[in-house]
Amino acid sequence: MSKEKPGIWITGASSGIGKSAAIEFAKTGAKVFVSARRATELERINTELDSDKIFVEVIPCNVASQTNVDQTVKKILVNSKIDCLVNCAGITSFKLAEENSINEINDIINTNLLGSIYTIKSVLPQMISNGGGTIINILSAVTKKVFIKSSAYSASKCGLLGYTNSLREEVRRYNIKVINIIPGATATPIWSKEIRTQFSERMMSSDDIARVLVWAFLQKENLVTEEIVLRPIEGDL
Repeated sequence: MSKEKPGIWITGASSGIGKSAAIEFAKTGAKVFVSARRATELERINTELDSDKIFVEVIPCNVASQTNVDQTVKKILVNSKIDCLVNCAGITSFKLAEENSINEINDIINTNLLGSIYTIKSVLPQMISNGGGTIINILSAVTKKVFIKSSAYSASKCGLLGYTNSLREEVRRYNIKVINIIPGATATPIWSKEIRTQFSERMMSSDDIARVLVWAFLQKENLVTEEIVLRPIEGDL
């Protein structure tokens, strides 16, 4: 009997690291489920994969809505397990704290922090009952260094770092791995087009980050890389 394909759920998969991770995981033969608010962008992943005769399953989801997250997980679990959750959904504003509106702050915290907590909470019961699983979180260099115009974003990512570090200690007994990926400047749409053009040679590639994610997931059962910090060779912007 052939081994069942692992089920991988990736949030924030419409662009950037999430999209690259979806393509990279699909190429390993995994059963990949991709989520984001923009269904049209998600469908483009299958267009890119068509020549390889592989595909991902598209399930639009706004992670800032706990109800939406729970509905998405129920859809996935009808025909598959979730062996790995990859939290890639994230937004920012690049504004000084005094300039951020309360609505902007709420959107950033609700998506980056609470959204990731909602997805983690939604997959934990079945990972525990299945005897294991992997949770990979895309954090940021703001958890290691102070950056201006990133106060709300820093609060969301530092909050998620604290939450997942504590979570890791609680779920070891269930054979659940919690892996935090901490990338520096990566050429994704979270940055403005001007910044990406100006610093394109210095910024990391989302494809390279995605390969690290897959490597971390494929490690042997009795080993977990708990935290990986990735920075451009020339340093932070």
